[in-house]
Amino acid sequence: MPASRGIYADLFPAQAPADSQHETPSVNRSELDRLAAIDSAIMDAARDIKVLSRLSWPAGVMSEFLQAWQRGRARLPHVTYQTGGLTDARIQLRNCLKALAGHDGPMADYLRATAASYDALIGLLDAVGTNRMAVHSRLIYGGPGDPISSGHVDNLEAARHFLDVGKAYYESARLQEADYCLSAENMRDELTARLEDVFPPRTIRIDIDPGLASKAAAGATRIRLRAATCYSEYDLEQLLQHEAFVHSLTALNGRAQPHLRTLSLGAPRTTGPQEGLATFSELVTGAIDISRVERLALRVVAIHHALAGADFVEVFRFLIDRGQTPQESFQSAMRVFRGAPLTGGSAFTKDVVYLHGLMEVHTFFRWAMQHQRLDLTRRFFAGRMTIGDVMRLTPLFDDGALSEPAYLPPWMVRTNGLAAYLAFSVFANRITVEELDEHHEFDTISDLGM
Repeated sequence: MPASRGIYADLFPAQAPADSQHETPSVNRSELDRLAAIDSAIMDAARDIKVLSRLSWPAGVMSEFLQAWQRGRARLPHVTYQTGGLTDARIQLRNCLKALAGHDGPMADYLRATAASYDALIGLLDAVGTNRMAVHSRLIYGGPGDPISSGHVDNLEAARHFLDVGKAYYESARLQEADYCLSAENMRDELTARLEDVFPPRTIRIDIDPGLASKAAAGATRIRLRAATCYSEYDLEQLLQHEAFVHSLTALNGRAQPHLRTLSLGAPRTTGPQEGLATFSELVTGAIDISRVERLALRVVAIHHALAGADFVEVFRFLIDRGQTPQESFQSAMRVFRGAPLTGGSAFTKDVVYLHGLMEVHTFFRWAMQHQRLDLTRRFFAGRMTIGDVMRLTPLFDDGALSEPAYLPPWMVRTNGLAAYLAFSVFANRITVEELDEHHEFDTISDLGM
């Protein structure tokens, strides 16, 4: 295998000669039937393993906390969690792992990793409210100190870089963008119209929910919007590109798979790559703004503070000091402490995956462009998977055991723009900012007598 294949070389399947491809299927019919049965059993076991719903806080906790804070009497919130009830799911997952013991190949490896991922998540949910939860969380989602791609930078360094860039921007910016306020009803109508550019009518329903704590929440076939809320144009584009055209789209494509229906699941092992893909989609479509990048970066730093011993109130005050509103600060601190003791030293680390995943996915797309394998990036949308899955499952796509994605976001259909972006990015990565001569332009103008 040529060394030029770089950081993904160990994941890339050996390429058969063109005239021999498809002669031998990647998995025979009887093996495929047995693995499909295990796939169905994993689907059944995963149905009740819902991490965010089990870790959610009641809506009234925020108003109670903020009222006390405004009176100068901030105190740790009191939150309880649903525990237990997952013994049967764990037994079924471990039975699936036993059944996979005699199977080799990319499909069996994928199922084995997915079942183990859900088993690990049950371990996290069994440990909610204790410091052990953070150990499980870091194993599943990573932590602030984890390296990105080549290892030259870690999540915390990346977060601090983006915060420094945001601070410099706000200190030097002279232009103010116009503010628009879209009602939930405006958002519903606009989203409904735009969704039909990709999906058949009524594939995804848009509901307005007066009791929703966050501004929006999305599933495979339903997006909820909080009523009586002011949305911006960026909110609209971010919801569309991130939630609908990645999270909903990959879930629907996974449901359409004939043999691996688990590709429709948001398995814990796919959280980072999928959030990275969704955030990358915001980047390439111009849907992301500097404020959102700052929010993502602040959550990484907040997780770092919590793990270092800061309690909920201290993390909340840190976020206030960094310019977030009281409501935003509470929501961000809540995300950090979901399922963890509020006294410090522990955290739910899921929010490190946004920046980490973005950098990993950006690197993957540049790698695919450089090695003329943009077909792999299309297959990334065929279900919810990791970058390694895309590579390892290539033989199954090639022989038809896995289906190509039924739906693609518009920016992946019209790839000329994506190719231009990636071609520029691949080359620009070779140039450091320090190499630029800030006087070059003025010297040139002077030499021309201007």
